[in-house]
Amino acid sequence: MTFWRKLGMTAVLAIAATQVVAATTTVPSVEFVSADGGFIRTDDWAGKPVLVVNTASRCAFAPQYDGLQDLYDEYADDGLIVLTVPSDDFNQELDSIDEVKSYCELNFGLTMPMTDITQVVGQGAHPLFVWFKESHGFEPTWNFNKVLILRDGTIGGTWGSVVTPDSPQFADAIEAAVSR
Repeated sequence: MTFWRKLGMTAVLAIAATQVVAATTTVPSVEFVSADGGFIRTDDWAGKPVLVVNTASRCAFAPQYDGLQDLYDEYADDGLIVLTVPSDDFNQELDSIDEVKSYCELNFGLTMPMTDITQVVGQGAHPLFVWFKESHGFEPTWNFNKVLILRDGTIGGTWGSVVTPDSPQFADAIEAAVSR
């Protein structure tokens, strides 16, 4: 098969996958490459509340990692998953996932799940972020945007960078999500 034919098939598959993802009302079945190797699959989230946060280590909002880790520590036994998704879409991420992991472990003691560095906006955005945009009109406008996925796979809320993990509106939404 020629290079151009392979490229065409890849493009068709990517377009088809995007259309399927956008057509669903609950979290689509997609996967991320894990920062620790292997994959993080949305199918494994069934019945659990999940907070997805696009992050960047060199961002002024990076201190929010502390609050995110606190949420994870407090509610992990209730099923809450806090997924950090490092991204360089806003030009504030370190150069490699090893550097990101080291930075986060040393500065914030992070133990929550983390993906590899992932595109979250634009043409190459990860399919979950495509789904956020297509089905809910939400696309990160900066680092540390937050999306809460409820136990039933629907969106429970979205927040921008300035909403901190300890803000009352956000904390109440997390509490309600883990209590359901």
